[in-house]
Amino acid sequence: MNEASSPQNDLPLVRRLEAVGFRAWPAASVIYDGSWQVRLTGGHPSKRLNCIVPLDPSDHRDMAMRLEKARKRFEDYGRQLVVRETPLAPPKLIDHLNAARWRVFETVDVLTVSLTELELPDTLDHLPSHDIGRFCDASLAIDNEDPALKPALAEILSSIKPTSGFFIKENPQEGAAAVALCVQDNDLAGIISFAVAKAHRREGLGTEILSSALRWARISGARSAWLQVVSTNEPALALYRKFGFRKAYEYRYWRQESRA
Repeated sequence: MNEASSPQNDLPLVRRLEAVGFRAWPAASVIYDGSWQVRLTGGHPSKRLNCIVPLDPSDHRDMAMRLEKARKRFEDYGRQLVVRETPLAPPKLIDHLNAARWRVFETVDVLTVSLTELELPDTLDHLPSHDIGRFCDASLAIDNEDPALKPALAEILSSIKPTSGFFIKENPQEGAAAVALCVQDNDLAGIISFAVAKAHRREGLGTEILSSALRWARISGARSAWLQVVSTNEPALALYRKFGFRKAYEYRYWRQESRA
């Protein structure tokens, strides 16, 4: 049995973090097929916004038919069908994907830390902004993404219902240097977006802006923080470990490489 489906996972915690994750990064279209959440966002290619997420280990009836139905819906959006496997996914569904020539193409770690015990600066080096347009410009520039994605990204950010803090570090000569998006949902705070410009890495900016986001979350009432990071991103993992983040579970993205 793979780690993502391991019974050793804390399933109540997984369910809670998945729920706050959906609220923190809302898809434009969300429908349910049984307990499978089908998420689609026509204007933005984020995998988290364009995937099937099965949310009940026992819900594996009519798998092939339901996958084909979802495939047609994804094709209507011009997207390839993607399944996001968390510890809540039915093991029989994963067996089916393997047999049908689906393959994992990315693994993501979900990390958590207690904010009540975390040592953070007494003051905020950066105050959160509420300027969505400025944050979009900075985020797209740092990630070297198409500026044409700005309207779609702004729509996603505007749709976040829990309290959000947009943290931006800018260099007057060179523009955006680092960004972080922190979403506080009751006692949980999610670092939904975090990036440092390539030219400014290893300058301490990541520590600086992440510290500000986490301290803001704690001041606002959050007791724990969580984030998601690609499992092969060692520089980011090293930074998060320095803050005390530890792995709670992982999830994996599947796609069908060939239908032959």
